[in-house]
Amino acid sequence: MTSEKVKGPASYFPSIEQKYGRSIAEWQALIRQRMPAKHMELVAMLKDDHGMGHGHANALVAHTLAEAGDGGDTAA
Repeated sequence: MTSEKVKGPASYFPSIEQKYGRSIAEWQALIRQRMPAKHMELVAMLKDDHGMGHGHANALVAHTLAEAGDGGDTAA
């Protein structure tokens, strides 16, 4: 039996949890609290307020917006 490798934004999740000390669910809750907002506004919030790198912030926002069915173009 072969385990399939995680792809897309979720592939960043183990390193995000390890580096920033919060679960993905906690990060997603934080992102949802700031919605509605544009994708890049949410990325900037994670970078500016929490010191997150761009790739990690982008992965979290993309995954959270996809789960919410929002393309991230919602006006704040």
